[in-house]
Amino acid sequence: MRRAAARKRRDAETRAKARTRVRVWRQEHPDRVRDYQRGWVEANRDKVREYYNRYYRTHRDEVNARATARRDADPAGPAASKQAWAADHREHRAELQRVRRADPDVYSAELEANAAARRLKRALARAGLPSKRLHPATAAERRANERAAVAFFGDPALPEHIRQATLFSESLTKHMLKHHARMREFAESYVATRDRMGLPRVNLDDVTWARAVDVVLDRRRRVDLLTSRDVAAAVRTARAALRRAEQKRRYDQVVKAVASHVRRNRARLAADADMENRARMTRGKPRVDPHDLVVMIAMRDVSSRPHLGPIRSTDVRNLMVSVRQQLAALPSPSRGAAEPELRTERWELHNLG
Repeated sequence: MRRAAARKRRDAETRAKARTRVRVWRQEHPDRVRDYQRGWVEANRDKVREYYNRYYRTHRDEVNARATARRDADPAGPAASKQAWAADHREHRAELQRVRRADPDVYSAELEANAAARRLKRALARAGLPSKRLHPATAAERRANERAAVAFFGDPALPEHIRQATLFSESLTKHMLKHHARMREFAESYVATRDRMGLPRVNLDDVTWARAVDVVLDRRRRVDLLTSRDVAAAVRTARAALRRAEQKRRYDQVVKAVASHVRRNRARLAADADMENRARMTRGKPRVDPHDLVVMIAMRDVSSRPHLGPIRSTDVRNLMVSVRQQLAALPSPSRGAAEPELRTERWELHNLG
């Protein structure tokens, strides 16, 4: 037993020395090792293919996962490989396309799809709309989007997060609609104080919204799940609501001013409208309804007031309709009872400038 154990120990030491010697030789002669491996692979193609197929059948999911991760880590590599293959095999690709289009159903489907795309492009151009814009997403982008969606929607705190973000956005919008002037005064005072202290200047609008966010956050009891993106989205929503409210306020103010101007100066405006129609007839242009012309002249007069500002061309038609409705609903003593019904047709408004 002692002699057998000694013999096994000597054999193990000999094998270890041989492995070390082979490893050192392989490191010192990498070119010869590579040539030998290539030669063996060329001489044993069937064995190599069988080895690969057997391993793939046993570890299919692992192989696919590694290949997918490799493509996602370097998306430019597979794309460059495809382009290089297409450039080197143009005739083969053309033959594949000819074989595919030899099927009459496939060929007619492609023709119909191309015709539908051209019809859509012409319809959008006639409507004055931009052409159809598509963002092709690669497989790597789709997988990344899917992982992000799973992580987002699989979050157990998502319902509470959405609830907090929604309530915060609504609270910020209501607060700014009601206290925008006060937030603006605070921001102006803050900026003036920094100027007196010699500190760097800050944006007045940023200070206004930052103060509003602080006030609303202090009043909310649950804001622990809000992120900077939620706050930025709430600010954008509140800005849009404030802008719409300001546009509506100015619109109502202009309508009221035009209606009041028409009621106070109806005689003069009627004379100006009659003179304008005569001038149009002299130039060979069609007459405009006197009531519409009175409103247009009044709108031109009101738009010159500094506190109202110019009237946008997109609001002219709606303003005319609103003014005529208000004048019809609130008759003044100067209007005759038999005055024709006010019309709301769309006229050319180039005289407003």
